[in-house]
Amino acid sequence: LVNLGCGTGHPSYVMSSSFANQTLAQIELWTKKGQYPVGVYTLPKHLDEKVARLQLTTLNAKLTELRDDQAKYIGVPKEGPYKTDHYRY
Repeated sequence: LVNLGCGTGHPSYVMSSSFANQTLAQIELWTKKGQYPVGVYTLPKHLDEKVARLQLTTLNAKLTELRDDQAKYIGVPKEGPYKTDHYRY
């Protein structure tokens, strides 16, 4: 807990991303109860990318949209998620 509370711990931005991921995961499990049997899961990429989009303003960043040729080249939908299922962070 010292790492979370002292000035040399994780930056608040990192912690807010982590907490947002956890919150969205809990909402997903609650609203789609029958879809997830008891087990351990990796956070779905669409939720991880939702958190990333929400954090863009904090970083003063803007997300551009993929062109059709770019999406085809990397093999993902234009609207995301932008990483393939086998990609692990």
